[in-house]
Amino acid sequence: MFERFTDRARRVIVLAQEEARMLNHNYIGTEHILLGLIHEGEGVAAKALESMGISLEDVRREVEEIIGQGSQPHTGHIPFTPRAKKVLELSLREGLQMGHKYIGTEFLLLGLIREGDGVAAQVLTKLGADLPRVRQQVIQLLSGYEGGEGDGGSTSQGGPGPVGAGAGAGQGGRGGSGGAGERSNSLVLDQFGRNLTQAAKDGKLDPVVGRESEVERIMQVLSRRTKNNPVLIGEPGVGKTAVVEGLALDIVNGKVPETLKDKQLYSLDLGSLVAGSRYRGDFEERLKKVLKEINQRGDIILFIDEIHTLVGAGAAEGAIDAASLLKPKLARGELQTIGATTLDEYRKHIEKDAALERRFQPVKVEEPSLDDTILILKGLRDKYEAHHRVSYTDEALKAAASLSDRYINDRFLPDKAVDLLDEAGARMRIKRMTAPEGLREVDDRIAEVRKEKEAAIDAQDFEKAAGLRDQERKLGEERAEKEKQWRSGDLEEIAEVGEEQIAEVLAHWTGIPVLKLTEKESNRLLNMEEELHKRIIGQDEAVKAVSRAIRRTRAGLKDPRRPSGSFIFAGPSGVGKTELSKSLANFLFGSDDDLIQIDMGEFHDRFTASRLFGAPPGYVGYEEGGQLTEKVRRKPFSVVLFDEIEKAHKEIYNTLLQVLEDGRLTDGQGRNVDFKNTVLIFTSNLGTQDISKAVGLGFTGSSETDSDAQYERMKNKVNDELKKHFRPEFLNRIDEIVVFHQLTQEQIVEMVELLIGRVEKQLSERDMGIELTQKAKDLLAKRGFDPVLGARPLRRTIQREIEDQLSEKILYGEIGAGEIITVDVEGWDGESKDNSSATFTFTPRPRPLPEGTFDEELENLEDTAVREADEEASSDEPDTISPDVLGESGSDSAADSHNDDGDDGNPPPAGAGAGQPL
Repeated sequence: MFERFTDRARRVIVLAQEEARMLNHNYIGTEHILLGLIHEGEGVAAKALESMGISLEDVRREVEEIIGQGSQPHTGHIPFTPRAKKVLELSLREGLQMGHKYIGTEFLLLGLIREGDGVAAQVLTKLGADLPRVRQQVIQLLSGYEGGEGDGGSTSQGGPGPVGAGAGAGQGGRGGSGGAGERSNSLVLDQFGRNLTQAAKDGKLDPVVGRESEVERIMQVLSRRTKNNPVLIGEPGVGKTAVVEGLALDIVNGKVPETLKDKQLYSLDLGSLVAGSRYRGDFEERLKKVLKEINQRGDIILFIDEIHTLVGAGAAEGAIDAASLLKPKLARGELQTIGATTLDEYRKHIEKDAALERRFQPVKVEEPSLDDTILILKGLRDKYEAHHRVSYTDEALKAAASLSDRYINDRFLPDKAVDLLDEAGARMRIKRMTAPEGLREVDDRIAEVRKEKEAAIDAQDFEKAAGLRDQERKLGEERAEKEKQWRSGDLEEIAEVGEEQIAEVLAHWTGIPVLKLTEKESNRLLNMEEELHKRIIGQDEAVKAVSRAIRRTRAGLKDPRRPSGSFIFAGPSGVGKTELSKSLANFLFGSDDDLIQIDMGEFHDRFTASRLFGAPPGYVGYEEGGQLTEKVRRKPFSVVLFDEIEKAHKEIYNTLLQVLEDGRLTDGQGRNVDFKNTVLIFTSNLGTQDISKAVGLGFTGSSETDSDAQYERMKNKVNDELKKHFRPEFLNRIDEIVVFHQLTQEQIVEMVELLIGRVEKQLSERDMGIELTQKAKDLLAKRGFDPVLGARPLRRTIQREIEDQLSEKILYGEIGAGEIITVDVEGWDGESKDNSSATFTFTPRPRPLPEGTFDEELENLEDTAVREADEEASSDEPDTISPDVLGESGSDSAADSHNDDGDDGNPPPAGAGAGQPL
């Protein structure tokens, strides 16, 4: 018998067995089959029962009331009762009489109803279901699936009895006007789509602002005789689906021509059409049913979102896809379809199929302007305010539109502005989920009163405790009232989302600080040079240049179409060009690692440019993106350092022209990468190769005028070399070319202090310290500086002369925790040029206690001693004080007093004995 059952019907039998086990029953009766039908949830029977308002929980409750639960769980095979077997036979007979070869869930329900005497029928009757009406509903659903006249023919052959009644009921249901007839006529579409017209009537669609021209164009195309199928083409997020929802709202409001009045707009879900189509032909059969239902009704406009998915949908080997099934109806005008897809997908899928493309009329949906976006946000404001229980200011709407347009470049209006508004409301609502201040105050008062009440009970002051109990009860009632007001949202204070909250969300999204400047941040930006000079010695021009660029950006006065700043740092090696870039990243983001550093020595060949910007289509690595573009896409507010730019191939300079002028770059995948919020720094050593010949060591007694003249000569040489190496259009786009100075003797000594400070920081973690005498600093500066290599040899000198010596002494145990090492020099007077015989000495000494520590410890010791003495005295004190003891104590204290106050220091007179007053 079960081989004639459909998959869903078999699943119902399995579920019936599970329901029997859950109830600890050792049989499967009609009630279990009914539970299985509802539990299955997707078949015609389940939909019929659901439409009657019969739920799984209600049936379970009634079954337990009628039969109850078994005492012991049953294991093994569970047999059917005779009545349940009869239901299965009746369902088989119902299917055969209606001309069906296979038995579905609907026939199981018909068998239950036809049997009429089992527990299932009792439960349905008790739940208020009219059995003949349930039967009629099932037959109407069946006729809706089969579509019209075929049922009449098949049922008329069935002879008298239930089949004839079913046919009559089915015809009556189709012919009658009202909900039942409409329900059956759109059953397939209801299963595989969504009625947008009904959603518009129910107020479930968001209001549509603007887009009148697009809606009017759609109406014109839909009113054509043939090829009346518009397809909306536009970038993702510009509002293609919203245009169709606007048409549904216009149909409901009667703002459409006569040709479109009373039309029903359905959105087809291709996913649900494909889902569950296990066997070949299932998908095509479903789609044909949809098309047949649309044809029969004649008032359906079909909306297919992402219409490019039709191409290839459901196609197996040797089969046709969904697009090919639709082509004939689209060409004849029998099917009114609105499609929506993006420009890329339209070009990739639909334009390739010329036969499909000619059946659609493209309607372009452009990105709205900034003013239109603000109007759209004003139209949506009420919906989002009701959802988040906040209020949006007009400034917040303007900020959402303008800030998203300026800082989010990989998405489109109005989608990105709506998302910004939505998340700002969600953020504010989450903040408000904490209890309000008034409620927290009541909680604190309740806790305080409860504490006082417990103290009163402990003190056996029951009268006070009773008063506090009444007070606690009143506070509890007050709290309950306040919490009720808060939970229901009736509190007067409604959170307001303003421009600042929108900027906070955008800052979290992009990492770009668009918040209003706080007083603390303003002072920090004004003192930016001082912060940078903590790591950069000298180089005032470079520090001022980058500081001005950052201040312009944060004040909002920079050119919105160009990067925040672009600089060429030129000059000799080792004077701080790369270090300034790192310190700038540290100042802005708190870490040197936030610097995007590109070593241009790796890009000296032409083909290596693809690693920087992304490989073109067809090449290996196309999907991975470029090293530069991917990093800037993830972090649009950053410092980008192109180290030693002169070593890169000349083709890279041509690509960077677009970045320097327009602040954007197109990567290998065609995406625009935004550089408008980056600081671009190019370092170069051009023109400094002969610096050792032109400039002295730097420690000579040359005057200031001579050093300035040497700098000017070096600067001119560097500029000449830059002009020879780079094209004029590249240099013309750079904001400022900064030539770094050579370091003077005083600056080298300061650098020694800076580098030794890092060593001291490492030693402090081991509870040690280090101090250098002035002579030691001067010697390190002389040994560590090279006019060509700059200050980098200084780092190696400190490593060799100081760190290596210290590490050996620590390992030998000569230096330990709690000591400070003083570094001095032997064998050099500090002035002579010959310092080859000079050596460094390391003298450890104990680390002094911090100021005030000794006094505090002394006070603590005194307090401890006094406390211990008091404890001893209290423990030795007798319970009763006798006169003798009092006398002895008095004589001792008197003697001590006399001895302290007397001038001669002699013992007291003989009469002052024990127990006698002086």
